[in-house]
Amino acid sequence: MAIWNIRFYIDPEAGLPHIYKHNVTEDEVEEVLARPGEDRQGYGGARVAIGQTEAGRYLRVVYVPDSEPGSVFVITAY
Repeated sequence: MAIWNIRFYIDPEAGLPHIYKHNVTEDEVEEVLARPGEDRQGYGGARVAIGQTEAGRYLRVVYVPDSEPGSVFVITAY
């Protein structure tokens, strides 16, 4: 999947990307989205990419494809 633009859900309490609550970085999300081992349908139109980072960490990235090709909105990752 060619991803050119990744937006992240911002936690309203912290003012930071929600992925930080799970000790996940933006780079790790990009690595998994660039080469997921699996990419399956989630709930409510969301998708779940499951893969391994370059450092070997396994993650699930929950995202929604944006209307613009190559653009996604990441809800969370863990």
